Amino acid sequence: MKKPLIKIENLVTRFGDHVVHDGVNLTIYEGEIYGILGGSGSGKTTILREIIMLHEPTAGKVNVLGHDLYSASHEEKQRLRNHWGVLFQFGALFTSLTIAENIAVKLKEYTHISDSLVEDIIATKLEMVGLDLSVATLYPSELSGGMVKRAALARALAMDPKLLFLDEPTSGLDPISAEQFDNLIVQLKNLLGLTIVMVTHDIDSIFTVVDRMAVLGDKKVVAEGTIEEVVQIDHPFIHQFFGGNRAMIRRKHGK
Repeated sequence: MKKPLIKIENLVTRFGDHVVHDGVNLTIYEGEIYGILGGSGSGKTTILREIIMLHEPTAGKVNVLGHDLYSASHEEKQRLRNHWGVLFQFGALFTSLTIAENIAVKLKEYTHISDSLVEDIIATKLEMVGLDLSVATLYPSELSGGMVKRAALARALAMDPKLLFLDEPTSGLDPISAEQFDNLIVQLKNLLGLTIVMVTHDIDSIFTVVDRMAVLGDKKVVAEGTIEEVVQIDHPFIHQFFGGNRAMIRRKHGK
């Protein structure tokens, strides 16, 4: 049995009088690609932000790598941050920095390695995500959308994380680029032994990349498991999401 790396228990999230989550529970195991699904306003990205300590929940526990995030010391929290990488929905690269400088940000801030080793790491990470070294001197505005995603992924991998968080990684990509990015995610998981958490509504990613998933609805997790397990759950959102034409085509032709 694989060990749980992330465990969320009885999570409650409120913004004023608006309740987004009311008793969310989920478990993410080592070595899997785990999808977080749900309709608009279900709080998918909010859960991701709570796991990476960008937003504190109203109540409940978030345990990552054996640490209760919201009772951990400042030093423990910083050490934990160095164990994960994040790809935000639109890349979130620093527009005033070159791609190389973007990748080097955490290396410069949290390590004392030499400049030459930083350069070697930059080259390695660019190659890892399928980008040519010539991209290193360019600025984000000079790249296509797909290249920005790959460059942001290279930055997320800079510190050799155990956990990789992806927020709508294929959003804004054409179908061919999206499929290539999905394939890259699987390759990196296998190559680096990553555990990956992916917020997505991309039906192709769900069927081809995700090992297990949580489906948010009614302010809770209404289903958790493999695609085969989830589609058996009797819930309106699951019927709507997995009963649509694109999902039915996917189910007919298999994962």
